[in-house]
Amino acid sequence: MALQKPTIVIFDMDGTAVRHINPRLLHILELLDNACYKTSKVFSWIFKRKGKGRIVPEWHDPEWINKDKKKPRLLVHRAIHKFRRKPVEQIVQPCPGLYDVLGLLSQHDVPLALVSNGLGKGYGHDILQKFDLDEFFKTTVFREDITNSKPHPEPILLALKQMNLDIKPDDVVWYLGDRHKDVVAALAASNHIDGSVVPIAVAFNAAVAVLEKNLGPDHIIMSYHDMYDQLKPMFENTDGENNIAQSA
Repeated sequence: MALQKPTIVIFDMDGTAVRHINPRLLHILELLDNACYKTSKVFSWIFKRKGKGRIVPEWHDPEWINKDKKKPRLLVHRAIHKFRRKPVEQIVQPCPGLYDVLGLLSQHDVPLALVSNGLGKGYGHDILQKFDLDEFFKTTVFREDITNSKPHPEPILLALKQMNLDIKPDDVVWYLGDRHKDVVAALAASNHIDGSVVPIAVAFNAAVAVLEKNLGPDHIIMSYHDMYDQLKPMFENTDGENNIAQSA
């Protein structure tokens, strides 16, 4: 099934909007993030739920949305970023073609957001400012803003909430990510909104998840140059239809 034109686009950060100059560092950070996530769920299952139910609750259960939760202390995440001493421009760089895609989407008034499992303070916000990316995004969501990190859908849903959009059934939210958990989070988030959240894989790990979920190869776009080439005719066709309608 061919991809539908997005009405909203949300980007993951590490490995998606920006790439690490040292890919091994990104891999290590992803492993640590996954380990933190799994460990927190095990401790919550043991001490809060007394070993009852699933270790990771069903994400389609809306109960988690309505609960007041304490924000996590994020000691490991903060320790990781304190250990990192280099300025962000020596660690990451914008992915090739990113600005072309952001410019095209902004030109057509597509609301943009960015979500990340990484910390904003001392890392994510520095990246956005250093590379002049903050002007493109209507809102950003980082690890300290949420209780549950991806693959939980909370970061995506919070971004949509903060954008203050009236999401309708025909809205199509593209969520771009490079990891398996990004695909899982997007599919889970789609169960909580009137429109649809469509995962777009921009790297091999996410591409494998797309195929595992039987989403089809159209959901795999391995470069922003290819994405630009796919998006441009989508908006040009719409512009042409609007012009015809206005002249009729």
